[in-house]
Amino acid sequence: MDFLQITQQLLQAATAREDAEQWQPDTPLLGHIAELDSMAIVTFFTALEDEHGVFVDDDEVSAELFETLETLTGFVTEKLEG
Repeated sequence: MDFLQITQQLLQAATAREDAEQWQPDTPLLGHIAELDSMAIVTFFTALEDEHGVFVDDDEVSAELFETLETLTGFVTEKLEG
């Protein structure tokens, strides 16, 4: 399973950005991608839960997860492998 690609696809759907699949692991997210607002973050986690059957507890969500694409992909990887 390509966790980077899954994360990019979820971000693309959540932000309606057509270039998300081209972002690199070191791409900064929160504070750098204007479309990545609170509603997009909720949409991201809702899609992750609905499409991949995982549960994300509110306590697991932090701004640090959205520091870069790599940090967010690490979280997605952990949830999907766990």
